[in-house]
Amino acid sequence: MFRYFLLCFAATGGFLALSQTAAGDSIPQWRDLFNGRDLSGWVNVNTEPDTWKVKDGLLVCSGQPIGVMRSDRMYENFVLHIEWMHREPGGNSGVFAWSSARPGNNRLPDGVEIQMLELDWPKLHMRDGVMPPLAYVHGELFGVGGVKIIPENPRGPRSISVENRCKPRGEWNTYDVVAINGTIRLSVNGKFVNSISGSTQRKGYLCLESEGAEIWFRNIKIMELPPGVTTPDQIAPAL
Repeated sequence: MFRYFLLCFAATGGFLALSQTAAGDSIPQWRDLFNGRDLSGWVNVNTEPDTWKVKDGLLVCSGQPIGVMRSDRMYENFVLHIEWMHREPGGNSGVFAWSSARPGNNRLPDGVEIQMLELDWPKLHMRDGVMPPLAYVHGELFGVGGVKIIPENPRGPRSISVENRCKPRGEWNTYDVVAINGTIRLSVNGKFVNSISGSTQRKGYLCLESEGAEIWFRNIKIMELPPGVTTPDQIAPAL
């Protein structure tokens, strides 16, 4: 088993650098989850064949119907880099970590959701003249489908970002997600602003969400880290 240190964000791209600590230790490497050519490595769970497509090197999600596609394998401890851009006002999407990828009653699975909402979402979802908090749009973290978490910055059972760093539709956003032993820390556009701990599920699939609006993805990469002491009840059922 090797030991590693998360040193810093590089000046470009926000990728994390790792330092070798002992002679002969191997160093985790980045691996593309999207190759820019096709959907290799992803499995359509409950959307249509044309919900997800590749265009000009980008992963394009139409947003219809609501559902997900999942990674072809499960992950436990990792660093995920993903860039995304909404194309419609109030667009809704996200990434599910540690998911079973099994659709629930609302067509979305369990896991820890890493929210991706377009900045106009609160304006378009006012109730009785009250606008939802702007914090809702920029990297809220929460357990879904029975998965429980401990929020660092609570909004009820969810954790909100401490600073609004998301950009509006038509501009690229970057999320860097560090997921280790039931803890997730999220960097939005180059700055860590949110985290959760104590996830009751801490190994599972990654899912990309289709939820009503077109969204583009690019530069999806993962760096797998050493496993932790994960009990069988903390692992999603394998598909």
